[in-house]
Amino acid sequence: MKRVARPVLTGEQQLLLEGVTLRLLVPGEQERFDRCMVEQHYLKSIHLVGERLCYVAEYQGEWIALIAWSAAAFRLKHREAWVGWSPKQKQRRLPLVVNQSRFLILAGFHVPNLASRLQRLALARLSADWQTTYGHAVLLAETFVDSQEFLGTCYKASNWELLGQTQGYRRARQDFYVAHDRPKQLWVRELCPGARTILRGRNLPEALRPVERHHPPECPQSPAELRQMHQHFAGLPDWRTGDLDFTLSSLIAVTLCAMLAKACLGQRDLAAFAADLTREQKAALGFPRNHRQRGRPYRAPSETTFFRFLSQFDSLALERALLQWQDVVLGKRDPHGDRVAVDGKELLNSQGVEIASAYSVKDGRWLGSELAPEHSNEIPATQTLLRRTDIEGSLVTTDALNTQTLTASIIVQERGGDYLFPVKGNQKGVCENVRQLYQGLKHAFSPSSRHADAPAM
Repeated sequence: MKRVARPVLTGEQQLLLEGVTLRLLVPGEQERFDRCMVEQHYLKSIHLVGERLCYVAEYQGEWIALIAWSAAAFRLKHREAWVGWSPKQKQRRLPLVVNQSRFLILAGFHVPNLASRLQRLALARLSADWQTTYGHAVLLAETFVDSQEFLGTCYKASNWELLGQTQGYRRARQDFYVAHDRPKQLWVRELCPGARTILRGRNLPEALRPVERHHPPECPQSPAELRQMHQHFAGLPDWRTGDLDFTLSSLIAVTLCAMLAKACLGQRDLAAFAADLTREQKAALGFPRNHRQRGRPYRAPSETTFFRFLSQFDSLALERALLQWQDVVLGKRDPHGDRVAVDGKELLNSQGVEIASAYSVKDGRWLGSELAPEHSNEIPATQTLLRRTDIEGSLVTTDALNTQTLTASIIVQERGGDYLFPVKGNQKGVCENVRQLYQGLKHAFSPSSRHADAPAM
């Protein structure tokens, strides 16, 4: 194999390589930066899109090179295959990829090894600078090299990887590309170890999740699972009349999936969640075909559709259907020996609306919820909920507010369960009754027990 001789550097060139520094462009320098790019870069333009950072390389106070980074290309077949992410992951995580849009060594400073030296300086600080500027790091760098103009030697020397040639199209507007008959080399480089694994992983690390916050939570259910849910809820009565675009069962399935994905569950959140489903997921839910908008074959329910559903649907019928769905997924529940926790909460942003809910302590299974009556509290809601919940053979616990005679009677006499109620010191009548009962049953406690003298209140 023929050996390629390394270029011999003069003393001045070696000093330049050792003394070159790289810094971010500061306010007031953009016009000069743009002018240099237009005058000396072969593309004769400085059009950058999305988030961007510009760098200046200096030696002894003089500009010697310019680098510009911007948002990644929207669609690259070789990149998508190399990363291995799904279309949904790419849509959400593309801000973690950046494009080296421009790299220019100014006239008079074309020194051997300078380009690769600047690449290493830029890559070493790029992710940290992006974090400081935009609140998130970046994981992957990409760039295009016109093989009719350059060989890409500096990228190879800086450990970039050549993925192949682009197909020779430029993006003219959203989802529209124009052929320019000048394919380019696509080079990529991971900015941290395992970057590709992170980009295609199920969940991003906590520090990188801000890039996904403007997207609705991702629906993890497969089309087959959604189809099964759609069929399960198909028997629920529908109060709506006329020609309906979205079945009640599809709206329930979307709402349930959004809840499991921890969406906020207002009608706006639900509409965004439904619109973000994949084509296959929408088809499984029976969404109607969309013949008007190219690239979106299925229509999704609107905010208005979800508002009518949430405000008018029979909540008890929905509760029964959801409990039956839990039995399908988790298996039939055996209440005997179970512990059931009942608690009331005031809903956020609901102007004081309270709701009581019951859960199985053993497996975290939801057992039902009841809205508190207007101008009342959770006590009657808890009693109504217990009357329809299967608690036979279960031990029911509540907070001190629900330490009520009627509640105890419902649990024991009507539903065949047991209870364990706490008592607070400010419940004077209840406290006194407990003390009297304790005195009457004091002989039942072991003398060695630390509770033998009196119960703590």
